[in-house]
Amino acid sequence: MSVDPQDSQRQPSQQGSRIDRYVGSYAERAQGMVASEVRALFAVASRPEVVSLAGGMPNVGALPLDRIGDIVQKVVAEQGGVALQYGSAQGDPVLREHICEVMSLEGIEAGSEDVIVTVGSQQALDLVTRVFVDPGDVVLAEAPTYVTAINTFAAFQADIQHVAMDGDGVIPEALEETLANLTAAGRRVKFFYTVPNFHNPAGVTLSAERRHRVLEICERYGLLVLEDNPYGLLRYEGEPLRALRADAPDNVIYLGSFSKTLSPGFRIGWALAPPAVRDKLVLAAESAMLSHSTFNQMVVGQYLASHPWREQIKDFNEMYRERRDTMLASLESLMPAGCSWTSPQGGFFVWVTLPEGLDSKAMLPRAVTERVAYVPGTGFYATNEGHGSMRLSFCYPTPEQIREGIRRLVGAIENETALRDTFGSAAAPNTSGPDTPTPDLP
Repeated sequence: MSVDPQDSQRQPSQQGSRIDRYVGSYAERAQGMVASEVRALFAVASRPEVVSLAGGMPNVGALPLDRIGDIVQKVVAEQGGVALQYGSAQGDPVLREHICEVMSLEGIEAGSEDVIVTVGSQQALDLVTRVFVDPGDVVLAEAPTYVTAINTFAAFQADIQHVAMDGDGVIPEALEETLANLTAAGRRVKFFYTVPNFHNPAGVTLSAERRHRVLEICERYGLLVLEDNPYGLLRYEGEPLRALRADAPDNVIYLGSFSKTLSPGFRIGWALAPPAVRDKLVLAAESAMLSHSTFNQMVVGQYLASHPWREQIKDFNEMYRERRDTMLASLESLMPAGCSWTSPQGGFFVWVTLPEGLDSKAMLPRAVTERVAYVPGTGFYATNEGHGSMRLSFCYPTPEQIREGIRRLVGAIENETALRDTFGSAAAPNTSGPDTPTPDLP
C-alpha cells in the first residue's frame, strides 16, 4: 500500500500528545506554532533568587506613574463615552497624528492616513505576514533575528532564510548573493525583515553606508523591506538614526512601538505602509480583532499631547546607558578567555559568544542552579544554529544585580568548561539536580 508523504509527515504530530484529543485536527500551519525560548524562561527567571538577564522587559518603574494616573482619570471623565466604545480598525486619528510626530525624529515624513495602529508592533508583524505570505514563500531575516518574528513567519508556513550579519549589521554582499540564488531557483521572496537599530538579539546597528546598499539591493530585486524599529529612540549617544523608511518610502513598511519608550502594558504599536498595503492591513486588522482598545489609544495620545515625552525618553536613555555600561564593564573584567560580545549603541541587549565547545542551551539548567538566567542563542535562528551564543538583557535589573548576574554567569561558564574538559562537549552530565526547574525550551 502506498503512503501519502503528507500523511507520514503528519503522523508524528498526531501521535505527539496522548492528552490532546484534537491534535489530529489542527491546521498544518499550527505545526509552526512553538513556544518561544524567551517566553518559556519567564517562570524560572521571575523567581526572586534568580538574577534574570533574559527578558527584554522595560523598566516601567521609571515612568511618572502619578502623571499617567491623572491622564487615565482625565480620559475617563472627559471622553469616557468615546474611550469605552468600539473604534476604527486603523486606529484613533489623534494618536496617528502623534505617531507621525514621533517618527519625524528619525527623518520620516508621513501622513497619519498611512499609519495603522496595532496591538504592539507584534500584531503589525503578524498582519504584514498574513497579507503577503503564502505557504512556502521565502522570508529573509538576519542571522540571528527576533525570536517572535521567527514564530510568526513559521506560523504562516514561510520558508525562513537567514542572511549573515556582523558588527555593522546585515552584510549587503550576503543579502545580494542570497537573493541571486533564490531568484535563480525560481523561489518567491516576499520581504526582507530587519531590525536595523540596536538589534534584538545581537545588539548591533546597521551602518549608514550599508543602509543605502541594502535599500539599493532590495529595490533592484523588487523586494519589500520590513523595518522593525522598537528601539530606535533609545540611542545612548547622539541623535536618533535615520530610518530606512525615510529614504525609501515606497519600498519599506515601518513598524514602531510604544512598548519600549512608554509601556508595553498599553499594547500600542503601529505600521507605516504605502497606501495600497495600508488598505490591506486595515482589512486584515478588522478580521483579526475588529478594533483596538480605544481607551488605551486615547490615554497614550493624551500622554503624548500633554507630557514632555521627549524628556522622558532622555531619562530612560540615561538609566539604560548606566546599565549597559555596567554590563559591558562586568563582562570585560570577569568573563573568561574565549568569550566575546557586542557593544550596543542603544536598545536592551548584548550578544555573547562562548568559548568553542560550549552550548548555551545545554548550559542553561546549570546556570539556573547558579541563580542566573539568559536566553540561549538557538531561539533566534530558524535553523539549528546559535548553540555557542546567548542574549543578555540589561534593561530591567539594577546595576548591582547586573554585576552579580555576570559573576554568577561566569561561574556557570567556568563549571561548564570544566565539564567539557573532563567529559567532552557531548558527554557533560546534567548536574542541575531534581529541584531545579528546567525551562521547557523547544
